[in-house]
Amino acid sequence: MDEVEVVVAHSERATLRVGDVFLKVDADQARIDAEVEAISLAPVPTPQVLWHKPHVLAITALPGTTLGRLGGPSTGSPTAWAAAGAVIRTLHDAPLPPRSGRAGRSTAVLAAELDAECEALVTNGVLPADLVTRNRQVAEAALRPWTPAFTHGDLQIAHVFLDGDTVTGIIDWSEAGQGDPLYDLATFTLGHEEHLDDVIAGYDADVDLDVIHAWWSLRSLLTVRWLVGHGFDAFAPGCEVDVLKARM
Repeated sequence: MDEVEVVVAHSERATLRVGDVFLKVDADQARIDAEVEAISLAPVPTPQVLWHKPHVLAITALPGTTLGRLGGPSTGSPTAWAAAGAVIRTLHDAPLPPRSGRAGRSTAVLAAELDAECEALVTNGVLPADLVTRNRQVAEAALRPWTPAFTHGDLQIAHVFLDGDTVTGIIDWSEAGQGDPLYDLATFTLGHEEHLDDVIAGYDADVDLDVIHAWWSLRSLLTVRWLVGHGFDAFAPGCEVDVLKARM
């Protein structure tokens, strides 16, 4: 008999696996709607949507394995990382979806959110002031005009599956929509800087490395307190706080 595996669970959402089916339960129905829409539009391999009802989405499991996870060892050949870069480029070159995604927040909104979060990190003693200040300076390079692309919005390496050097699918599309393509590339390589060149080689386009570094800092600054508050360890080796320290 299949067992129920809790893949992830916190106050906002939970994902369960039963055999080859994943059940995603989300307090925000809009995220489920966005995921279903993005899967239907994305020109890259995705899970199959089996059904969806209010607050629950059922999708199929993907074959293959991921390239690793944030804070853990990375696997896969340079060719595999390049293959992932090529698939990301295919997504970014696709016709724009109708809605804006997580990577599509305006620079004004991001700057205000970032300044407030930096103040909270220091005021509450979560991170040292010099670490926050330095990374806020690095993050500034991401706050610039960009051309919208079809972005995933949460393209962690744990969301991309491969069989050997072939991408078999990308999961977790709830943050997808129009956005800054370099946000996706930065999220995918967060904590695995050693593979950035391979990903860019597969992506096959000019990439501003300063902006990638900026998104590493910006994304980490914005997520540390949320992660800590939801039971995740942003201070674990190789995770967000180490990403911030690497910019010092």
